[in-house]
Amino acid sequence: MARAHLCGEAFAPDALLAAFLEGRGDDGAVVSFVGLARAASRDGETVSSLCLDWHPVMTERSMLQIANDGARRFGVSDLLVVHRCGEIAPGEAIVFVAAAAAHRREAFLAADYVMDRLKTEAAFWKRERGPKGVRWIDPTDNDRADLARWSN
Repeated sequence: MARAHLCGEAFAPDALLAAFLEGRGDDGAVVSFVGLARAASRDGETVSSLCLDWHPVMTERSMLQIANDGARRFGVSDLLVVHRCGEIAPGEAIVFVAAAAAHRREAFLAADYVMDRLKTEAAFWKRERGPKGVRWIDPTDNDRADLARWSN
């Protein structure tokens, strides 16, 4: 089972993890990841906010496809993706991914795979706001190289 949700407000990763852990009698491993908005850009400039533009249908559909692909590929019993959209302050959570599986390796791999795909393929348009104005953010060469690991 895989689930994916867009969230327009700040969320508490600890509460999401606690809810995800509930009733996990058959799973031997849960892996979670939280991505945070940074206060500095790649080149060290101050970032006052990160804005993630989205399409209400296309974005959530792309997230769910990625989550389903990860759950199937690694045989996890449950996978949850919660992703912010809109204006995000530095230090706030952008994304939460949790994967449950019988064994740790599958859970780690599923979470890693989902994050690599979210970073490069999910239907978001990212821009940073700072003292010099607004600039659009695209996936980096490193992001694309991380994604390429999964093409085998």
